[in-house]
Amino acid sequence: MSDQQIIQCLIIGAGPAGYTAAIYAARAGLKPVMYTGLQPGGQLMITNDVENYPGYPEGIMGPQMMEDFKNQAERFGTDVRFGLATKVDFSKRPFKITIDESVEVLAETVIISTGASAKWLGMESEQRLNGHGVSACAVCDGFFYKGQDVVIVGAGDTACEEAHYLSKLCKKVTMLVRRDEFRASKIMANRVKNTPNIEIFFNTEAVEVMGEKVVEGVKVINNKTQETSIISATGFFVAIGHEPNTAIFKGWITMDEQGYLITKPGTTQTNIEGVFAAGDAQDKIYRQAVTAAGTGCMAALEAERFLAAVESEAAVH
Repeated sequence: MSDQQIIQCLIIGAGPAGYTAAIYAARAGLKPVMYTGLQPGGQLMITNDVENYPGYPEGIMGPQMMEDFKNQAERFGTDVRFGLATKVDFSKRPFKITIDESVEVLAETVIISTGASAKWLGMESEQRLNGHGVSACAVCDGFFYKGQDVVIVGAGDTACEEAHYLSKLCKKVTMLVRRDEFRASKIMANRVKNTPNIEIFFNTEAVEVMGEKVVEGVKVINNKTQETSIISATGFFVAIGHEPNTAIFKGWITMDEQGYLITKPGTTQTNIEGVFAAGDAQDKIYRQAVTAAGTGCMAALEAERFLAAVESEAAVH
């Protein structure tokens, strides 16, 4: 089935980047259409308290914040549709995007804001207590554990950075490293090793997050001796990486080895004219709602300018 009406601005993904792009595009008269994907609102839908987004002095629940974003986008005329982009053809404009493997839509410009998903360890208790002491973002949630004991899992630069960040807020940080050494750069590993309130357990893996309704501790196993023990903690942070939701753009959009979309420095422009990337799908450094919203704004402004340039070129010819 094909929807032959040509959309001026198609937004794929509905987190802070997508909704902000929609607000700007709608106000510019681009009549944006947004396909939300399977998790409208993105990672903020599994974030309980958001306290670091400007304009919410009392803090706000992640899902409520995304509802506010959505209402604002719709108020200006964004057509928000539930559906998952499953295939793209960026060989020529209008671009062809397949939704739910059945509906084809055509678009003059595309803003990709599909985000990234945190990698998890795969424990039932980890998912059950997600948002109740379990987190994949120390910068987002570390503040809630001021003066408390926490556990963090990971061995790379991000894990070391987050452990160091937590050490400034928490009484004690226990770091679980699966192998007998860090994967992180030497400078990052040394910074963690030299921080007095960080204790590192090498060859150690989490087996279960303890607690009924909130995190009370972490059961761990030494994978050399098979010895198990319980570490008392109120927070459990998973820092084993994120995976950008960009698989369908492979072969079209230039990406790095991890799958993050590459944009021209200082812009949201991809290697294909008329296709823009915003939010965590192209940002592996900051990964914050506020930075995602900023790039969403940039993408909409760039899409508007692109369409204006195409229009004036057509008028000349």
